[in-house]
Amino acid sequence: MGGNEQSFVNDAFATNWIAPLGPNVTGFENDLQDYLSNTAVKSIEIAALSSGTAALHLAMVLLDVKQGDEVLCQSMTFSASANPIAYQGATPVFIDSEPTTWNLCPVQLERAIKDRMSKGKKPKAIIGVHLYGMPFLADEILEIAQRYEIPLVEDSAEALGSYYKKRACGSLGTLAILSFNGNKIITTSGGGALVVESKELKEKAVFLATQARDNAPHYQHSYIGFNYRMSNVLAGIGRGQMQVLDKHVNLRRENHKKYIKFFKDFPFINVFTEPTSDFYSNHWLTCIVVENNTLGITRESIRLALEAENIESRPLWKPMHLQPVFKDAPYYGTRVAETLFEKGLCLPSGSNLTEDDFERIFKCLKNILLN
Repeated sequence: MGGNEQSFVNDAFATNWIAPLGPNVTGFENDLQDYLSNTAVKSIEIAALSSGTAALHLAMVLLDVKQGDEVLCQSMTFSASANPIAYQGATPVFIDSEPTTWNLCPVQLERAIKDRMSKGKKPKAIIGVHLYGMPFLADEILEIAQRYEIPLVEDSAEALGSYYKKRACGSLGTLAILSFNGNKIITTSGGGALVVESKELKEKAVFLATQARDNAPHYQHSYIGFNYRMSNVLAGIGRGQMQVLDKHVNLRRENHKKYIKFFKDFPFINVFTEPTSDFYSNHWLTCIVVENNTLGITRESIRLALEAENIESRPLWKPMHLQPVFKDAPYYGTRVAETLFEKGLCLPSGSNLTEDDFERIFKCLKNILLN
């Protein structure tokens, strides 16, 4: 927490604005809009919601994804990127990663589009993810989406504060989503946001997010709605967090620099970083790939050594096409995502890591890497 969150929360209590509307909700949406609009080349409107997953679900609804449709989705991601496709009764079609950003592979994406269209199934949408805060290959992905006239949903759950060619992640796609879960770069405890291109679309999203109640003196509903709006209390936390967002990004990037410096003497450890100056990652998580080596050190041996010292690390996301729940879903790719999962590890990356924390981490890493 930055310190000013409490004042916004106190104001919500003092003014009795506790419900999923109020000055903090409006203020938080405006803060996010200002942040993304600074670099956007289109208009930006924000709907603050209960979670990033809710935002993705509403994106599917707004794009009229329904039973029998297909949606192309990055395979290497958290399940929340894919679950909303299933909520709508549609079929996810998973796409492999490319090795530079670990995100949606343009070659496999186009291959999938051509193949699905040859089968009479033009995909209804594309979901691309900025994995671990690293922007995807936006020029290539956007060009393909526009050429085939398929909406691109930008999953920026992990990428607030990241940029591609100086444009903010979350402002690139047809629609975009943000997450403020407790583990994100800023948090509202739980929460998310949907980024759209017009006030009309925002109004439709908010209408659906508040149970789709018709404009009538009684309770009347002509559409299926959802209880997805953010509360004024949590939005107050978000307003305080926006004041420290850039600070948090800088702290994560400093963490990343520390890991880069530490691992430079270990050539079989690759630290995931920006491929060119076009990419600016918030380094929400610093991740490594452990290549084959004569010492017999693996991703898992490092993870277990850290765990023995009560230091949490975690394998990279297990690709969706390998998940039991999606075992029957189509997949286009080779083994890029699978190999990353087998060899990759997420390291401690919190904005509040201290020098003492890093001393413990590096001591443990040295014990396994040098012995």
